Amino acid sequence: MLVVLGAGLGLRLWGVAQGLPYIYNNDENADFLGRAVHMFGGSLNPHYFTNPPAFTYWLHVVFAVWFGSGTPHAFATDPSSVFIVARVSVAVLGTGAVWLLYLTGSRLFGRGVGLLAAALESVAFLPVFYAHFALNDAPLLLPATLALIGSAGVLRDGRKRDYLLAGAGLGLACATKYNGAIMLLPLIAATLARRHQDPARSIGGGVLIMGAGAAGLFVLADPYAVLAFSELRYGITHQATASSVPKLGAPGGNGILYYLWSLTWGLGWAPALAALAGAVLLWRGDRRRWWMLVPTCVVFLIFMGSYARFFGRYLLPILPLVCLLAAYATSRALAGITRHRPRLGRLAAAVAVAMLCGQGLAYSIHSSLILARPYTAAVARSWMVAHIPPGSRIVIEPVMPADWSTDIPGSLPTRLPGTRWAKYSTLRSVITPTGTLDPAASHVVNIEDYERSLSPALIPYYEQQGACWVLTGSTQSGRAYTDPQAAPHAIAYYRALQQQAQLVYRISPYSHGHAPGVLNFDWSFDYYPLGYQHPGPELRLYRLHGGRCHT
Repeated sequence: MLVVLGAGLGLRLWGVAQGLPYIYNNDENADFLGRAVHMFGGSLNPHYFTNPPAFTYWLHVVFAVWFGSGTPHAFATDPSSVFIVARVSVAVLGTGAVWLLYLTGSRLFGRGVGLLAAALESVAFLPVFYAHFALNDAPLLLPATLALIGSAGVLRDGRKRDYLLAGAGLGLACATKYNGAIMLLPLIAATLARRHQDPARSIGGGVLIMGAGAAGLFVLADPYAVLAFSELRYGITHQATASSVPKLGAPGGNGILYYLWSLTWGLGWAPALAALAGAVLLWRGDRRRWWMLVPTCVVFLIFMGSYARFFGRYLLPILPLVCLLAAYATSRALAGITRHRPRLGRLAAAVAVAMLCGQGLAYSIHSSLILARPYTAAVARSWMVAHIPPGSRIVIEPVMPADWSTDIPGSLPTRLPGTRWAKYSTLRSVITPTGTLDPAASHVVNIEDYERSLSPALIPYYEQQGACWVLTGSTQSGRAYTDPQAAPHAIAYYRALQQQAQLVYRISPYSHGHAPGVLNFDWSFDYYPLGYQHPGPELRLYRLHGGRCHT
């Protein structure tokens, strides 16, 4: 087990400093880390409940231990150190979840299944990749698996401490990410199975303990859910509303099918098929455990698939259950082989582990290797620092951090913080719905609607404003090319740039011969395909020559 934990932690720490000192996943700072820092010397109310704040409080405690009251100063003078501490803490939480899965599998099926399930989660692509970021996706696995351990104990023994453990895990999971509430279903199934197995034994006390544990830990980890209930209600409503509106360029169609497909790469083809086999075997041989594991996965897929936005990382709450099902099927197969062909036992075990974990390990190593390399944006910025004079006005699509045009501590060249280039406000549109220019009708554009605010009419307007450099990114332009009817003037804008401006610099994240096809929203941000050699989008820098840009 130590080898499994060591490998899992190593994969999660490899590339942990990716992107620094700039933050290319805006949610790290905007939703969690920045709020944790601002709590020093201020209110503990995060005033943000679109995501529950348990992970924010976790970071606040980690920073208090590591930096003490000097956290705001460290964040201002050496932000990279703060982000590294936060990301390392996420890697540790993710590795802790692997250990808890081993304990869960051992309780439900035996140590062999527990070890196989833990090995699978330790190397699987999705839990490894998202453990590199100060986000609440990977940390959710720890309390979710804690709830699963308690549920396994309720199913097996029905002790009060099992109910308490399950309730505590459930409360913490809900306070970390709202979809962690799915862990209530295994607990319900385990409780009903315990009642059916031992009708004479009352479960009322256990249920009360579970409810008290869940409510108590939720409030402890999210006190302002009670103290600022109106803000909580607004945050949940905002989250539900946003999830019901598709992102431009994001996958459409059937969400359930998308999540099933995501399992084939987020976990792997072999584990996904093994999990299906595990579900069949449990139905035939152990209905109690089937009811605890399988319906939870089905309900989660149906519920999450009903929304308009679906991304592979949303599968993370049920991955521990899928790992258990896959490990159970593998263990049963190995037991059958050993029973009939004892001499093939070790070879079969080695082959089974390779098949179960091979895809995840290969792609996790690749993604960690990629994250350890410079972002395309960092390479492009170094070129721009060398070739674009300070103070120049530039147009940067919203594929970069907000402070990307600013020199911050740790950036190149080393200098005092300050603005290097004057950044044109790309999120203030001057384009009418018909694609014509109307500067008097300037209005703020939501970042999700940026492509809808583009038109060829912008190019001469940039030149009149003296914004002579235009940087575009494939994660924005790809949205328009994926759904041209939703952004009718954007493609014409990009074609006009190619015809009217001079392309002075281009960098691709792909190795030679691996040109991207249609934008894949997941893979464009998690760099899953093996064709990636750098993290980040393809970037193109254009030089305008008309109007005030004439040279």
